[in-house]
Amino acid sequence: MKKLNTSPISGMQELLPAEQATFNQLKARIAEVFHLHGFQNIETPTIDRSEILFAKAGGDTEKQIYKVVKTAESADEADQALRFDHTVPLARYTAEHQNELTFPFRVTQIGRNFRGERAQKGRFREFYQCDVDVVGRNTLPIAYDAEVIATNFEALKTFVEPKMVVRVSNRKILTGFLEELGLTAQTEAIFNVIDHAEKVPAEVTEKALVEIGLNEEQKIKLTKLINIVGPRAEAIPQLRALGIENADFATGVDELERVLTLLEHKGLQDNVVADLLIIRGLDYYTGTVFETFLPEHKNIGSVCSGGRYDNLASHYTEQKLPGVGGSIGLTRLFYILNQNKLLKNVVTKPVDVAIIPITNAEAELKFAYDTSAKFRGNGKTTDIILTE
Repeated sequence: MKKLNTSPISGMQELLPAEQATFNQLKARIAEVFHLHGFQNIETPTIDRSEILFAKAGGDTEKQIYKVVKTAESADEADQALRFDHTVPLARYTAEHQNELTFPFRVTQIGRNFRGERAQKGRFREFYQCDVDVVGRNTLPIAYDAEVIATNFEALKTFVEPKMVVRVSNRKILTGFLEELGLTAQTEAIFNVIDHAEKVPAEVTEKALVEIGLNEEQKIKLTKLINIVGPRAEAIPQLRALGIENADFATGVDELERVLTLLEHKGLQDNVVADLLIIRGLDYYTGTVFETFLPEHKNIGSVCSGGRYDNLASHYTEQKLPGVGGSIGLTRLFYILNQNKLLKNVVTKPVDVAIIPITNAEAELKFAYDTSAKFRGNGKTTDIILTE
């Protein structure tokens, strides 16, 4: 008789006990830091209405959503789907419970999400995300953008050994810049080119901009903008020197300067830069956007990202609920750091104490039980290994 295939589905993480213990320890450290920074924990359902999730998915993400299909029902008829991140369900949750919550609502979610991505090393279809968000009612001070970035940084610092750099930008800068250049109609295409600019040679990016319809002057100006990178004291004057009078552009520069200044006050001046290449892929971001990298290991990519979303709940309520959030993709991050031996201060033992009775005699078993109870009472994980 043919045996069933017991290997996990491609793109799903399955760990041995020692690795799972390490993974759980990282998850617990992140949760502890989030709690210390005043974020309240909630859990939203992993299955939600399709109309809720598709309302704000967009782009490639929409193609990756898993629909939940009941028996004798086609995928086209499915009215439920698996959540692809925590942010969209949070928008629904906040809209639903807005009269019962205290604002600004500081919230954390740690749980599994699902995306039908092409399986490859370090990319998973089922994965843990650890999120912090702050949601306001009507308005939300820009200072919370810095709060979210700093909280994620502090959480990562508990187990990431190499230096981290947070690259921060603001979408209003690019939106206002394109409006000034008369390129608003090409915004989506230009965002897509910029989002891939680091992965291809400069001439490929320039060619793509020309193909979109930019003339030589527009291409030169836009290239100059996206090449601005550096600490606040260098980047902000460069942005202002561009002479762009657009209101969105000016607001974006002011917000970026404010966030960078606050992060410096939090002691992150050596770990934060302005970088106009950062725009983030999801289309619900409206202001601050950020990504966290390990400069010594550029091949790893971003280990934490997020941004400001002022209109996310607009599909679910007339009430304005602006927010800002950041997410640590723990499953991917654990895989990459573990593969590259970049984890620090992590204990991998599944248990603290193992007790092995010499025989199964009643007196020896009682001694083992009593001893294990003492160890457990002192917070030590204890295993009793029984023999025949």
